[in-house]
Amino acid sequence: MAKIPAHIVDEIIQTARIEEVIGDFVSLKRAGSNLKGLSPFTDEKTASFVVSPAKQIFKCFSTSKGGNVVSFLMEKEHYSYPEALRWLADKYGVQIPEDKPLTPEELEAISERESLHIINEFGRDHFKDNLHNSNEGKKIAMSYFVERGFRPDIIEKFELGYCLNSGKGFSDAALAKGYKMEYMEKVGLSKTKDDRYFDFFRGRVIFPIHSVSGRVLGFGGRTLITDKKVAKYFNSPESIIYNKSEILYGLYHSKGDIIKYDQCFLCEGYTDVIAMYQAGVKNVVASSGTSLTKEQIRLVKRYTKNMTILYDGDAAGIKASFRGIDLILEEGMNVKVVLFPEGEDPDSYSKSVSTTELEEYLKDNAQDFISFKADILTNGEDDDPIKRAQFIRDIVQSVSLIPDQITRNVYMQTIGRRFDMSEQVLANELIKLRKTKLEQDMKRSARSRPTPSPSQSSSSGHPDLPPEDYVPPEYRDGSEAAPAPTPSKPATPQIDHNEHDLMRILVQYGPLALTQKHLNNEGEEEEFETSITELICHELDIDELTFEHPTFAKMHLIITDALAENTLLKSSYFKRMEDQEIVKFVSDVEMNQREVSHNWVTKHNIYTNTEKDKLQAAVMGSIYSFKHSRVEQRIRKIQEELSTKAGEMEDDELMGLLAEQVALENVKRMIAEKLGRIVLR
Repeated sequence: MAKIPAHIVDEIIQTARIEEVIGDFVSLKRAGSNLKGLSPFTDEKTASFVVSPAKQIFKCFSTSKGGNVVSFLMEKEHYSYPEALRWLADKYGVQIPEDKPLTPEELEAISERESLHIINEFGRDHFKDNLHNSNEGKKIAMSYFVERGFRPDIIEKFELGYCLNSGKGFSDAALAKGYKMEYMEKVGLSKTKDDRYFDFFRGRVIFPIHSVSGRVLGFGGRTLITDKKVAKYFNSPESIIYNKSEILYGLYHSKGDIIKYDQCFLCEGYTDVIAMYQAGVKNVVASSGTSLTKEQIRLVKRYTKNMTILYDGDAAGIKASFRGIDLILEEGMNVKVVLFPEGEDPDSYSKSVSTTELEEYLKDNAQDFISFKADILTNGEDDDPIKRAQFIRDIVQSVSLIPDQITRNVYMQTIGRRFDMSEQVLANELIKLRKTKLEQDMKRSARSRPTPSPSQSSSSGHPDLPPEDYVPPEYRDGSEAAPAPTPSKPATPQIDHNEHDLMRILVQYGPLALTQKHLNNEGEEEEFETSITELICHELDIDELTFEHPTFAKMHLIITDALAENTLLKSSYFKRMEDQEIVKFVSDVEMNQREVSHNWVTKHNIYTNTEKDKLQAAVMGSIYSFKHSRVEQRIRKIQEELSTKAGEMEDDELMGLLAEQVALENVKRMIAEKLGRIVLR
């Protein structure tokens, strides 16, 4: 069976919903932003099985099993890695290329997709550096963000940046790094005209647009010039990695709170999302000025069935937004609407009130879509019989889109009371509209239905996979009638807690930057920035140290290989890997992360230090603890050799071991001083 291409694996894992898949096997109940249930791997009476929809991982505390949606299927159904991926692809309609070698064109397309991602990530880092470290960025762009009331932690959280107004600062930097102008143009960061090139976002503050998993897909750029002839916002053009109709700004940051509160607030722009998030209402996303699409609604539906649309107090074209409300209803979701006071929008209003007042306003002013639509449509013209009939028909039309019959009936009762209409008359109109809709749906379905293939009637256990795909040859016994028995697993190597902690920090914080100091040629102290990944790998390299646990050793090799290519790996990279021991480790790290509630500061004035707040100390402490354990390990080995083989050794060998022990004791003492420990002789 041919290997599934990496970009298809990414698509499968990003499309699949772990809570839906596991929900077919386990009865899950909500517990905060997570879901809990009884372990499917053991007989237990108290729920210890946790699923995190926001992080797309699970953890069974009874058996210590954990991982992503692929890991679950491999553990529960005993699938191989390719089988689990194909099962998910079949469930979620992801097309896997035929089992044949990829053509040069297909390989080039895969390479291009990854290249575009890398250039976008370079752009994000370049624009952030401009904002924080260039004179122009600090004076102009940072001043703008401060004027808008954005806190430093929020600016960092949303990775805001600035493109210098010099004309081609980004383009020159990217070309110097070896990136192709062809790809820079495709993601819309650079433009060429005649024989010159320039930065597309020059002179604009930058808002990176993230995928659900956190990859940078594109950018929004806002001008700081008041000239009406200059477009206020520029956005990245659509490309093979960026389709604006399938993206919601802020969803990467807000999905956890959307799940936690079972509610999503939808607003219009980047600054609306950021201001609301900063104010403490974090379950918020934006359509970024585009008309709401089915794909965007389905993104939200992964996390909640409740959506509230936030409108400016003087928003123009509210009637045009009715199409979006109808699409939400058609997806079986509940929709409400909040209108802000005249002259206010989510950005301005959230800055003028406290978090509690904002939350109360959203709660008290949320209207169901019928009241909202009726108020907008009638607008003082409720007395005209013809117009009144059309208003009612428009509202019933919206109700007819709702898939659930009980919900439709409840809304019809509301319409009857609002307009003093007979429910029977309204019901007849609803039936007529529903019949028309069903006929249209059936015609569309008939046009798009594929011709059934013989494999769909196979008895392989997979309705859409032939038997030879369902049980791959490498997993069959000699008769090819059943899967071969699973060989007994070797004993799991003992994990050293110092190795575990150092690899945890690499996974959790690796791409983050730390400020370091060194002496220059003149003996003066200078500061420089380095990533935590580079710092740890350098510290291990200079002492020729490696990880002993096979899983950590493999991860260390992957990290150093990527570093050689100037690439810093995030935790999401490891969760997509075939090695399930790596996936389990990374999932365990993410499951154990804790985020301090924003209310501690805003409501109670309680400030607490997290590991991230004292990252420099945490990283260096972990490095020194790792080195300290290795020195102790070597000293113990020397002592064992001296106690068992001293009588057999030559004098030179004996003296060499004793000298090494003394040297290591000194090193141990120096490291202990760094750690603040007392060394007992």
